[in-house]
Amino acid sequence: MTPTDIPAYMAHVGVAARAAATAMAAASTAAKNAALRALAQGLREAGPALQAENAKDLDAARAAGLAEPMVDRLKLSPSVIATVAEGCEQIAAMPDPIGEITGVKRRPTGISVGQMRVPLGVFGMIYESRPNVTIEAASLAIKSGNACILRGGSEALHSNLALWKLVQAALVQAGLPADAVQLIETTDRAAVGRLIAMPEYVDVIIPRGGKGLIERISAEARVPVIKHLDGNCHTYVDAQVDLDLAVTVTDNAKTQKYSPCNATEGLLVHAGQAAAFLPRIGAVFAAKGVEMRCDPRAQAILSGVAGAQVVAATEADWATEYLDKIISIKVVDSLDEAIAHINRYGSHHTDAILTTNHPNAMRFLREVDSASVMVNASTRFADGFEYGLGAEIGISTDKFHARGPVGLEGLTSMKWVVLGQGEIRQ
Repeated sequence: MTPTDIPAYMAHVGVAARAAATAMAAASTAAKNAALRALAQGLREAGPALQAENAKDLDAARAAGLAEPMVDRLKLSPSVIATVAEGCEQIAAMPDPIGEITGVKRRPTGISVGQMRVPLGVFGMIYESRPNVTIEAASLAIKSGNACILRGGSEALHSNLALWKLVQAALVQAGLPADAVQLIETTDRAAVGRLIAMPEYVDVIIPRGGKGLIERISAEARVPVIKHLDGNCHTYVDAQVDLDLAVTVTDNAKTQKYSPCNATEGLLVHAGQAAAFLPRIGAVFAAKGVEMRCDPRAQAILSGVAGAQVVAATEADWATEYLDKIISIKVVDSLDEAIAHINRYGSHHTDAILTTNHPNAMRFLREVDSASVMVNASTRFADGFEYGLGAEIGISTDKFHARGPVGLEGLTSMKWVVLGQGEIRQ
């Protein structure tokens, strides 16, 4: 089936995925782990060949004038290949969630009722730039007993095709269907339109990329979408706080890396600590070239910090995910005001409180409506690997089916199971 006839090609891919999903749901843990270990070995052995294919994408990206940070995301360096190979082995070493039965309770009628964890079936993954996502998605699909249909960015087509061939070879070596992981082999955008509108073949779509891509997918999809649009994360410095801890954690949350979705974009400081805390964090930000967009009270304090880039915040700043050396800063009069601000302007991704007041910490955990809520820790920890999930396929700000980092369990669902010995309902 050639990718030129998009409707026929996508229907072929969908039929193959659905058939493979049935086989993967019944696959043994040993076979799935064997495929993952074979994939890890294949990645290491194919290093030079992968880099040759990757070079084609890098050359084309530079010729097209792609910004250097975007080019950098495309690179399949030896360290990137080693990392994804190690990730496959880590997932192979994790417990298999499929088939686990939990919560079994005996009913007065004699039946026993519980829940079994099962694969979702077929998921579609639409992503941009980073070719390593091909392996991350494939390895999670294999271990969770799902089939997946991958659609990477056109800028990484050669890299993704080379990686996908390694995945299929590993599946076949382990006695599993090659079609358990399929890559859409065309850059035609019509293929994405078909993928997100095939509920007969696809159970869920997971977009991973810029806000524009995710908004389009969410608006046009006819199947459920696991998504987050942006990561406008906050750190709140409470009235009672260890100032040294607050400076260290806030600095890390903003500057450890600027581009991830879990970097802090908004800083809220209780009025009782503003005079003591803001000059200290302001000096740190000034030294690192971070622009501070402030409300009037924060601006008045921070304008006295040597070298500080301080400007007045606009209303839009409170809701902005910068992914850059910019942070919004606001002085608040209470925990109530901090929580209200976060719930109004945040993106329900990750928010943290820095405090020595236990009741305030517990209130923040209960009342902030985000997928991850933290006490005295950097928002940068909101990550599947850091949470012990082995890997993640994305982060969800939805309230169902998955919320927060989506790992193996996020690619499964629960079904009810009833165990009886001939009981009948009276």
